[in-house]
Amino acid sequence: MKNNKIAIVHDFLLKLGGAENLLLNILSIYPNADIYTLLYDEIGTKNKFKKYSVTPSILQKNPKKAPNSFKLLLPKFPKAIESFNLSDYDLVISISNSFAHGVITSPQTLHVCYLLSPTRYLYDWKNEYLAENGLEKGFKSVVVKKLLSDLRIWDLETRDRPDKYIAISNWVCKRLRKYYRLNADVVFPPVDVEKITTNNQAGEDYYIIVSRLTPYKKVDLAVEAFNKNKKNLIIIGSGEDEKRLKSLAKANIEFMGWQSDSSMYEYLRNAKALIFPGEEDFGLTPIEAMACGRPVIAYNKGGVVETVRDGIDGVYFNDSTPESLNDSINKFEKMDFDHIKIRKHAEVFSLANFTDKFTKLIDEYAKEHKNSRD
Repeated sequence: MKNNKIAIVHDFLLKLGGAENLLLNILSIYPNADIYTLLYDEIGTKNKFKKYSVTPSILQKNPKKAPNSFKLLLPKFPKAIESFNLSDYDLVISISNSFAHGVITSPQTLHVCYLLSPTRYLYDWKNEYLAENGLEKGFKSVVVKKLLSDLRIWDLETRDRPDKYIAISNWVCKRLRKYYRLNADVVFPPVDVEKITTNNQAGEDYYIIVSRLTPYKKVDLAVEAFNKNKKNLIIIGSGEDEKRLKSLAKANIEFMGWQSDSSMYEYLRNAKALIFPGEEDFGLTPIEAMACGRPVIAYNKGGVVETVRDGIDGVYFNDSTPESLNDSINKFEKMDFDHIKIRKHAEVFSLANFTDKFTKLIDEYAKEHKNSRD
C-alpha cells in the first residue's frame, strides 16, 4: 500500500524512546505517511520527526505548556484522539499503548493497530499506578479511581475500532485476549542490527542498564541489588525517577544520563551484561545488547522471555527482588557465553525481517478489506 494515502497515529511524541524509534522504523517503510499525535515536542524527540508532517491534537494550544501538563490533560485525551479527521486516508496505522487505537476512521479506510500494550494503568498495573502516585486513599484517590474507571469504559468501547490488531509480542497478544477478548498477529519490533557492531571479547568490569528512569522499569530493584553486591553498574537514561534513584545509589553505581546511540552502543559493547530488571511487553534494549554480543540478565516475565534464550543469550531471575537478581548475577559469572551466537540470534530481529513481515500482513489485510467492500 505504499502508493496509497497513509496516516500513522501515535499516542504521544514527547520524548525519544522505544515507541518513537518504532514509529521511525514504520516511517522508513511508509516515508510519505502523515503523523497524528496527541501532544508533540520537537525538542524532546531530538528533531527526529522534523522532516515529517506532524499534526498534534486540539490539546496542544500552547506547545510549550501542553507536554508538561500531561496528567491534568488525561481526562481530555479520548475526545482529543477522536477529533482527528482521517476520512481521506486509505490506511491508518495506530501505534497504541493508550489512546491511539481510539481514532475514528471511515468505512473505506483500513485501520490497523500495532499494539504496544493494552493500557497498563487501566488493567494489570492499576494498583501499582495508584500506589506509586500516593493515591490509594483519600479524596484524590476517589477522583482518580473514577477517572480510571471512565477511561477503562472508553477503552473497551473503542477496542473494535481497528479492523486488525498486530501485537508486538505473544505476551501482549495474551493480554489482548484477556482484556479485549480479541486476537492478533504478532510481529516483533525491529532493531537496526546492521548498524550495531559486536564485541566478541570479554566485557569490562561493569554491568549496564539502559532505560527510561520511571518507577515501573524497576531500576530501583537493580540499584538495591548492586548496593549489596558492590559490583560496578552504569545506568544510562533519564526520567522522573532519576533524583530518587541517585539518592539510593552507592558509589559503585554511576548515572550517565541520556546518551546518543553511538555512545550507548559503545557502553553496551564493553559491559559484562545488560541488566533488565522490569516486566516489559517486549524490550528492545536486550536485542540491542545481544547485537553488541553481550548477554542479558533479565526478570523472567513479559516479552523478554520470547527473545532471550536462557543459558545461551543470558540468564533469568525468577523473583522481583534484589536477592533473586544477585543470585542470577552470581550464576552468570560462573558461565561462559558465545558472543558470536548471541549476535547471530539478534539478527532475527533485524529491520529487514520486520519490514518483510509487517508489509506482508498489511497487504494481506488490505486485500481482505477490499474484498469485504466489493
